[in-house]
Amino acid sequence: MIYKKLSLVLSSLVILFASCDNKQTAEPTDIEVTEEIVTSMEERVSNYIPVQLTSDLSGLSENEKLMIPKLIEASKIIDEIFWKQAFGDKEKLFSDIKGDDTLKYVQINYGPWDRLASHKAFIERYGKKPLGANFYPSDIKYLQFVDMKFEDKFSAFTLLSRMEDGTLYTIPYNKAYKEDLEKAAGFMKEAAELAEDEGFKKYLNLRAEALLNDNFFDSDMAWMDMKNNTIDFLIGPVEDIEDRFLNIKAAYESYILIKDQKWTDKLDKISSLLPKLQASLPVDEIYKKDVPGKSSDIGVYDAIYYAGYCNSGPKNISINRPLDGRVQLEKGNRKLEFKNVMQLKFDKILHPIATVLIDENQLKHVQFHAFFENSLLYEIGDALGIKYTINNQGSVKEALKEEYSTISSSKAEVLRLYLATQLHEMGELNDGELMDNYVTQMANMFRSVRFGAGNAQGKANMIIFNYFQENGAFNRDAGTGKYSVNFDKMKQAVTSLVTKIITIQGNGDYRACVDLVKEKSMMEEQLKKDITRISEEGIKTDLIFEQGLPVLGL
Repeated sequence: MIYKKLSLVLSSLVILFASCDNKQTAEPTDIEVTEEIVTSMEERVSNYIPVQLTSDLSGLSENEKLMIPKLIEASKIIDEIFWKQAFGDKEKLFSDIKGDDTLKYVQINYGPWDRLASHKAFIERYGKKPLGANFYPSDIKYLQFVDMKFEDKFSAFTLLSRMEDGTLYTIPYNKAYKEDLEKAAGFMKEAAELAEDEGFKKYLNLRAEALLNDNFFDSDMAWMDMKNNTIDFLIGPVEDIEDRFLNIKAAYESYILIKDQKWTDKLDKISSLLPKLQASLPVDEIYKKDVPGKSSDIGVYDAIYYAGYCNSGPKNISINRPLDGRVQLEKGNRKLEFKNVMQLKFDKILHPIATVLIDENQLKHVQFHAFFENSLLYEIGDALGIKYTINNQGSVKEALKEEYSTISSSKAEVLRLYLATQLHEMGELNDGELMDNYVTQMANMFRSVRFGAGNAQGKANMIIFNYFQENGAFNRDAGTGKYSVNFDKMKQAVTSLVTKIITIQGNGDYRACVDLVKEKSMMEEQLKKDITRISEEGIKTDLIFEQGLPVLGL
């Protein structure tokens, strides 16, 4: 179709950026949005299913219920900051949009680039998304960055901008977003005054100060010391995946969580097994010298509010915090499982996918308990392994550069199955059988690869899928188009891929990492057709949250 070809040409047009108050904003060219693009938005929006993000708040005290509106207000401000990081002036973007579906999809993606389609422009006149989002000038080049004399250019908490003469300079987050951060910190301090748990009160006050000085270490340490709080609140610049230029700059986000104490207590035992699980990794001793902190623990929560990076595109069902390696070595980390979001994804997306693509004889193995366990073990797998190279190349992140996020996600994805195997053999997982974990994760890979190569988790699952296929870990029945797991070969493939990835990380082998990603992250035609079958069945790709005080009944 002529229009389609024209769209491809237009999508390669340059993005123009204008500087205003040290922030860059994407500016479109003067090409009108056509009806075809608007119509396609309806299909894109339909990939997401609206769900209410709620929880039973009857167990909260009156003070705790009064805290939630203040934490939501702080989160809304963080959401505005992330808009500036991901795109720029959102109001200018909104005013330029024609069509309700287009506006809704822009809001889902925090910009005119599709997070389910490798960040490709769905409003063609905006062209390619800058690799560095809005953390850098749009025309930044790697050698220009290297030549910069400012030492804080490597900081996760600085923006890069240009003077009128083209000279690059840095500006700390706490100055770039000063007014917004002061407002967010104010709401947090008001919430701290209502806090009945002293640990939570201390954390909120320290975190509020951290937003104003970009020093998050003390608040991270205080957060790890918290044990008895019912409400939890994670806020600040954390994830660096939005920065696809160098994976350095951290994006703002926040979560408001309600602890499920019953389930959290059940998982305490696994926390005590982290050193033993680290020691069990199928690599030489030198690759598993890091010992997870003894204070590492696992928490199960209902998530009641997402804002900023975590609310863009596909939604997390669990996270691992803090990400600061200094805190992890001293205190460990905490794995947070969002049980209500997990249940929503299992019921509305994962199980329907399994009915389409998993062999009927193995469909009984697709179980929520296995989905829950696998998600938990992803976060444990993310924390285990090696953080610093064995040959003095610095941290794994430094050595593997722009591929770090993909290889790190790949490690956690496959390590979850290795850990499930170990824990079943140790008798620590007994709600079902190991085959449940394998088959449920097989179905989950189909769910994840739908996120596309622009998403680190989607690319990671594609690498694992191709590796498993090459090693006979599963079969596809040509007649039914359905997949079945080969138990013994799956177990072998899991172990060999864990060995391969951790060895690459420990060696800081950038070339081997690039080769693995390049060779294994491509989607074969048959899988594309099978993924299309999921869409044809009307199964959604991910969730949109209806959230806030009305949904919570506050």
